[in-house]
Amino acid sequence: MGLNGTASSSCLDSPPCKITVSVVLTVLILITIAGNVVVCLAVGLTRRLRSLTNCFIVSLAITDLLLGLLVLPFSAFYQLSCKWSFGKVFCNIYTSLDVMLCTASILNLFMISLDRYCAVTDPLRYPVLVTPVRVAVSLVLIWVISITLSFLSIHLGWNSGSKNNSFNHTIPKCKVQVNLVYGLVDGLVTFYLPLLVMCITYYRIFKIARDQAKRIHHMGSWKAATIGEHKATVTLAAVMGAFIICWFPYFTVFVYRGLVGDDDINEAIEAVVLWLGYANSALNPILYATLNRDFRTAYQQLFRCGPASHSAQETPRRAGSSQLARNQSREPMRQEEKPLKLQVWSGTEVTAPRGASDR
Repeated sequence: MGLNGTASSSCLDSPPCKITVSVVLTVLILITIAGNVVVCLAVGLTRRLRSLTNCFIVSLAITDLLLGLLVLPFSAFYQLSCKWSFGKVFCNIYTSLDVMLCTASILNLFMISLDRYCAVTDPLRYPVLVTPVRVAVSLVLIWVISITLSFLSIHLGWNSGSKNNSFNHTIPKCKVQVNLVYGLVDGLVTFYLPLLVMCITYYRIFKIARDQAKRIHHMGSWKAATIGEHKATVTLAAVMGAFIICWFPYFTVFVYRGLVGDDDINEAIEAVVLWLGYANSALNPILYATLNRDFRTAYQQLFRCGPASHSAQETPRRAGSSQLARNQSREPMRQEEKPLKLQVWSGTEVTAPRGASDR
């Protein structure tokens, strides 16, 4: 959310340290771009994934992709060079894009939690609750809030009381100034309130999954109940854990900046918590897509890397073998002699594929 610029105290003077940080930031940017591109391709090329539920996943992927293309390269260059080299006008555009895309990314995560909550708690009314019009209104609302807290606030000087406040004329730095009101409003709207709602919704989802596992356990399938509850726990823990670990440190520092001012904040800590927040955009394609079975199948088909394409080829082959085995088994039944019937059935049973015998 607006690069919290690094001063000379946080500059990387050691060449090995600078090379290490450069490699880490480059890998993070590439993962962010590649992961979100794959999500967009999977939805675009797989008809099964084109649903209202995945509209927020695609919106999240596009937002994180734009962040990786338009913001992260300049943030990495600024982090490594310790100075802003692109001028005052682009500084305001850059910081506004940063705040807008990070805000939109978090709000998309918030809407995904609400969508899943509706799907799990009231699946019968889900098609009535989640309609194309409501999804479109939600997406528009996400971007209206994001633009208001970024371009509008920064260019009108609501975050510091003066316009063009991001650029420091004495030292070539580019950072968003934060006053008390802006820090509290942006922190509450962008993170703390969505975090509270997400904790409630995912807790309810986990509780429902646990109750379903208990019912399965009472029906006698103890192993299936244990596996189902374990998967639900791991998935929800990964989703909420990544979100809190990545963004809670940043917004804590962000609100603290509004309370005490920027001079009392260690700029090296600012840089660390900022890139920790950026890392959430690299994790989102993994957490919100890879953990979904349909997305995993689409990824396998997209890369032609094994089980999906192999099973797709084997399914009609097994079906044909099964039909052939059934036809062969019916022909002997029409014969009049019993020995011939048993002999043909025995031969069919030996030569039939495993899938046919199972069926």
